[in-house]
Amino acid sequence: MRKRLFRYLLPLLGIGGVGAAVFLFMFFRPVTVEIAQPAENIPVRVFGLGTVEARIISKIGFEVGAALVELNVDHGDRVKEGDVLARLNSTEQKARVAKARAGVVSAEAAVRAAKAAVGRARSVLARKKQANKRKQALFSRQTVSVEIAEEAQMEQDVAAADLAVAISYVDVARAALEDARAQFDVEKVLLDHYVLTAPYDAIVVQRHKELGSVLGPGEVLFTLVDPETVWVLAYVDEARAGDLRVGQPAEIRLRSLPRHMFEGYVARIGIESDRVSEERRVYIACDRCPDSFHLGEQAEVIVTTGNLDKALLVPETAIENFSGTKGTVWTVEDGKLRRREVTLGRRTLDSRLEIADGLPDGAYVVTVLRPGLREGRAARVQEGSWP
Repeated sequence: MRKRLFRYLLPLLGIGGVGAAVFLFMFFRPVTVEIAQPAENIPVRVFGLGTVEARIISKIGFEVGAALVELNVDHGDRVKEGDVLARLNSTEQKARVAKARAGVVSAEAAVRAAKAAVGRARSVLARKKQANKRKQALFSRQTVSVEIAEEAQMEQDVAAADLAVAISYVDVARAALEDARAQFDVEKVLLDHYVLTAPYDAIVVQRHKELGSVLGPGEVLFTLVDPETVWVLAYVDEARAGDLRVGQPAEIRLRSLPRHMFEGYVARIGIESDRVSEERRVYIACDRCPDSFHLGEQAEVIVTTGNLDKALLVPETAIENFSGTKGTVWTVEDGKLRRREVTLGRRTLDSRLEIADGLPDGAYVVTVLRPGLREGRAARVQEGSWP
């Protein structure tokens, strides 16, 4: 009976022993790890995705409404400031200008007539003054009656009043002339509104109407863009945008030219971020971009925000309990694994973080987390991983 029991227990003891050996080998043997190496002269960059836009883009049209009778430019044309782009039917407005011009001529004639009336009134007054003077002298010598003297004085006063009225008519005529000239100027300005000119040197992005269309006041006819103001509007994650500054160098890659990298710089940083995507608007001006551009084209932007002269960088995947400024890393200290809470610094474009503080002397940071890492376990640094 005992021999039979021993025969059954012996294999079980053997299996248990093998299992214990495997357990001890798996959990107590030194684990091989990779460690971070100090690096020098590391550029700190942030990535943004956006589109090609323009700072000066205008949708222009006529201030008045009429039928379109002339179109001089089309999609893709380059225009200079002041070039005539289009004209409206202005027959009715030209008639108004002619009528206003005739009003000016009539008002000028009225002024001349009023001035002539003033001259006539002055002559009449001068004659009445002489006649009154003689009759007053005769009255003083008792040669004429008092009625004749009074009548002469009255005629002089009437002539003086007529002169005053004539002078006031000149002022009225001059005011009417000014009003006619102002009306003429208004009609000429309105006539100019029937001609559409380029407000600046531009490229025609789109023509919205064709010849013969009847446009309303303010209706868009052309979309213009100033080619000198083309830039890239990129969106950068707020968590990465803290070090962005105007003037920092940037690289631009257009979706249509993926093998070309264009140099640029940060021209503007939006004051208001996107509340939904939590991204910051960054405007990148291009120094040597191609002459041809396509508004709305997707573009990738990489902005260099700084440089690390010397730093210890650890992949974000090797950091546990990451809070943005602090995290926990595994270290190798005196051949044993330890967990350390460290202070983190700047982030590189490849998602590596600078360890700014928290490491004791002689500690090496593990860069790849593998199963079996635990406090106090023996660790062996992988060959070629030593700094």
